[in-house]
Amino acid sequence: MVTTEKTLTLTSQSPSLNVQLLPTLPFDLIPEILCWLPVIFLLRFRSVCKSWNSLISSDLKFAKKQHFCMSTTRRLHFVSHASYSNKYTFTSYPIDFLNIRIRKRKRKRKRKERIKATNLNLTRFEYFSTGGNYAMASSDHFVGSCNGIICIANHYTGLVILCNPSIRTIKELPLFEKPSKVYSNNMTFGFGYDSFRDTYKVVVGLRYQIQDSNGNYIHKIEVKVHTLDTNIWKSIQDFPYGVGPIDLQPGKFVSSAINWLCSDEIQLRNPSFIVSYDLGKESYQKILPPNYGGVDVCKLWTLDVLRDCLCATSGDNVWAMKDVWIMKEYGNVGSWIKLYTIDSSKYHIEAVHIFENDQVLVKICPHSKIFVYNSRNCTFKCGNFERIPEICVESLISSCF
Repeated sequence: MVTTEKTLTLTSQSPSLNVQLLPTLPFDLIPEILCWLPVIFLLRFRSVCKSWNSLISSDLKFAKKQHFCMSTTRRLHFVSHASYSNKYTFTSYPIDFLNIRIRKRKRKRKRKERIKATNLNLTRFEYFSTGGNYAMASSDHFVGSCNGIICIANHYTGLVILCNPSIRTIKELPLFEKPSKVYSNNMTFGFGYDSFRDTYKVVVGLRYQIQDSNGNYIHKIEVKVHTLDTNIWKSIQDFPYGVGPIDLQPGKFVSSAINWLCSDEIQLRNPSFIVSYDLGKESYQKILPPNYGGVDVCKLWTLDVLRDCLCATSGDNVWAMKDVWIMKEYGNVGSWIKLYTIDSSKYHIEAVHIFENDQVLVKICPHSKIFVYNSRNCTFKCGNFERIPEICVESLISSCF
């Protein structure tokens, strides 16, 4: 393509100036360039012109296909929230801007390493919910995140909130109907993307007991699914395996399915297998635990997602040393690989993220702290956060459908 060089003549009190202008950039190349930029810059570029604003704000193809899929640097964010009455505060910042400080402890003469988030690129906004009973604000829990959208659920009221902290969109789901005559009620949630229908779904499992006509208690696990584009809850097949998911442990979304840690015992003391629910096929599947030395690992404690793979931690008891496993090929039991053995005799751990240098970000319970575990020297670096955060990929995908 031959371009014509343009010149601009400026007149003033000084002699005329000849300034060369750049050739006009074809519009179809603009999305190819903008899709490589982080969201924080794209939001600023909306004011450049109407076409850029339309592309960044309302073009679903650009948000879903080009920006999210083509960006080589998917910036991960920690997101924490605090709820007081009906007020939610969302704080997020890129994981790349974590700053490690080393403090010396005078008494023991040891270095105490802490992780602190720098204020660079920190974003914060508030949201006031319009419905629900907020007396049990401590019952709010992160369910998980998918394609930049975070799901938060209240295990007392059943309120579910979807939020994209990068573009500050929030959606409250309608409350679902709970079973009547419930004597004990526990909820577990899951959130993920149905690629077959190109929509997002929230799944809730209601574990409860009711009395029959003879006064005996009957154990029930009722499952409901909310589809975002219809904004309707519907009941599906009851949980088919075992007693059900572990209380308050959310399902983890991997490969179009939500995965829960389950047990055959009423007390749920020894979780020993995984149950997945395929969002597209709307079917359940039982996944066996890792096999170590010809013996199935019988005590699984947490499920997570590491590098887009299903991850599980196991150990003889909740306070013993923990093995961290990942399933390299989803659904293939033979693809379980042990990554690390973490000496956590004092803590109940949950692996959250693996850095490029293979250090592992872990949650420590019941103290609700974040640590970075160095597998080379088996040391922990303590994280200085207000609350347990959720890791979320930055995107332009709206939580409002």
